[in-house]
Amino acid sequence: MEATLTASPAAPAGPADVEARGCLTIEAILREGVRRQASDILISAGSPVTFHIYGRLEPMDPQHRLTPQESRELAFRLLGPEHRQRFERDLDGDMSLELFDVARFRANVFQQRGSVSAVLRHVPLEIPHFSAVGLQESLVKRMLNIPNGLILVTGPTGSGKSTTLACLLEYMNTVDGYAKHIVTIEDPIEFRMKSKHCVIDQREVGTDVHDYATGLRSALRQMAHVIFVGEMRDRATIEIALTAAETGNVVISTLATQSAAKTINRIIDVFPIQDQEEVRTRLAMTLRCVISQVLLRQRDGQGRVAAREVLFVNSPVANQIREGKVHMINNVISSSSSEGMCLLDDSLLRLYREGQVEAATVLPRFNDPEKARQVVQG
Repeated sequence: MEATLTASPAAPAGPADVEARGCLTIEAILREGVRRQASDILISAGSPVTFHIYGRLEPMDPQHRLTPQESRELAFRLLGPEHRQRFERDLDGDMSLELFDVARFRANVFQQRGSVSAVLRHVPLEIPHFSAVGLQESLVKRMLNIPNGLILVTGPTGSGKSTTLACLLEYMNTVDGYAKHIVTIEDPIEFRMKSKHCVIDQREVGTDVHDYATGLRSALRQMAHVIFVGEMRDRATIEIALTAAETGNVVISTLATQSAAKTINRIIDVFPIQDQEEVRTRLAMTLRCVISQVLLRQRDGQGRVAAREVLFVNSPVANQIREGKVHMINNVISSSSSEGMCLLDDSLLRLYREGQVEAATVLPRFNDPEKARQVVQG
């Protein structure tokens, strides 16, 4: 369920403004976070309100450490009556909220050491163009032309998976002739989308549907051409996603894995050993594309840039999945650049050579010692 903080529009409030008013409000914190271009806001007792800006933590006011009472009041300001009841039952809760005319946020409120904390992810009101997040037009168009099957965008927490997928869905929504029914199942809804060339129905877990698995089953009866699942987090969701892809739908989802090969192994390993051969066969038939990405701080410190590994499942890759030789997939990716594939190491090396990131930023990310050596040698 979504909450709305309907504070009247005003100039962003900094620590001095808050101190002058004698109080710290959640509205002022959110506005200041947007002004500083923070991707995340941390509210925790014993620490200052902290912003995550381009990969680094910066306190809003280093001199003001929140008391347990302050952190509780700020966190509870995010909760509506239903979220409050759920939090008191589960001691944890997810929600989305919007600050009037400023931004949207995905929030998690939780209890730690008896006090209440919150982490908020900034979600822009407008979905950026795919070029703004470093997606190549050729890649987006190729994904658009996938008629059925499973498309996965993976990466660690905070790597921009949701933004990448929102850009892809919005591009589908704006292309002439691509008139599809898109059903999303999200926990919670992040980017709000308006139907344009496509009809878009967004369902929020806990408000519009009980869980991901139920939403996926329902989507099979809703004439969905494209189904977006916020996260394939358990066996039941993965099983139904595979079934939906097998029945002719495009299924798009995310996993918290850090390469195409690890993504495939993660899906297979969710199932018992006696079922894994069947799952490998199903995955070889349905998987179409895996994009694995990480976000890196730019050399000038004024933003972040994505490095991406791209896998398109062709016949050699499908055979390797079916035969349990997933460890050999990197060899196919490395030799298939003409098909639009790219290893993460190659993407990292390109960003370094273009001067977009520093050596110290990319070196810990390399899997191939030879490519890391090229960076060390300049």
